[in-house]
Amino acid sequence: MAIQAHLKRWGLLLILGVFLGSCAPQAQSPQEQETSQTEAPLTIVTTFLPITAFTKAVAGDRATVEQLLPPNVDAHDFQARPEDVRLLGTARVLVKNGLGLETFLDPLIKNAANTDLKVIDTSAGVTPIANTKGNPDHAHDHDDHSHSHSHGEFNPHIWLDPQRAVQQVKNIRDGLIAVDPEGAAIYEKNSAAFIQKLEALDALAREKLTPFAGKTFVVYHDVAPYFAERYNLKAIYLVGIPAVNPSPADVQRVMQAVRQSDLKTLLTEPGQEQGFESLAQDSGAKVSVFDPLERAPSAADLTPAYFLGKMEQNILNLAEAFGAQRQAHRSPYSLAVLELAWIPL
Repeated sequence: MAIQAHLKRWGLLLILGVFLGSCAPQAQSPQEQETSQTEAPLTIVTTFLPITAFTKAVAGDRATVEQLLPPNVDAHDFQARPEDVRLLGTARVLVKNGLGLETFLDPLIKNAANTDLKVIDTSAGVTPIANTKGNPDHAHDHDDHSHSHSHGEFNPHIWLDPQRAVQQVKNIRDGLIAVDPEGAAIYEKNSAAFIQKLEALDALAREKLTPFAGKTFVVYHDVAPYFAERYNLKAIYLVGIPAVNPSPADVQRVMQAVRQSDLKTLLTEPGQEQGFESLAQDSGAKVSVFDPLERAPSAADLTPAYFLGKMEQNILNLAEAFGAQRQAHRSPYSLAVLELAWIPL
């Protein structure tokens, strides 16, 4: 009986050992390790709001998208941190706007020493506008202190033109497919859906702004040449970049344009409303907003819907500035905005 009891005990222990062994983590072969790494989520680093919104729209749930800049900081004010180097050191893809806007990237990429990092320049294939074309009065800008500071040879604000933004989205799609060909169908489907929304924005802009073709509007800094060119408008600005304080010559130039164009509304940008209040008082104009979408209020706003909604607001605010009438309407992008019905001036 004792022998039988020992045998039963050892049998139970043997069965228990086999069971636990089957549940324990197993060592992976080199092939299995490679497969598991391939299946790990793709890490994509973006630079600022529009690039993040476009990339999230294309990548969907296929990748993890992390923005390099804090949400409430734009490319003009960004100061790189050690954690930014670490982020680029582990990322597989970096998506940037290009056209000389993200000058801070080169040293970061060098210090990250990530030989596997794929950089997608969303401005590839986009027809740029030279900074000397950004302002109707730009012929003498280089003698003006405020315009001695600029973005570079070309204006970088291509994301504010819905048609150029379509090319940016296509560049992101193609870049992600090159890195992750297995996700091609996802990237193609997502990009096509988002491009439809950008085309809807373009159609809205044409509907609302065509009656005002040839008219001039004023913005705070040099953000609108692509948008103005697309819709046959003229844009002038107070300063070249937001970090520069307007000079007396800047103020005089804008005031002259307001008088000549009989402008009723000046379009400032978030955070710069106070700078336009005195101009508006002196000219009898109102102040509205044309958001360059270089930053977002919070990380929760770094989304495709936020970008689309704010662009819609830009279009409708501009139409109203030219004389369109307001009608209450809710945006399809979940942002409360005002639908504008134009009236001839």
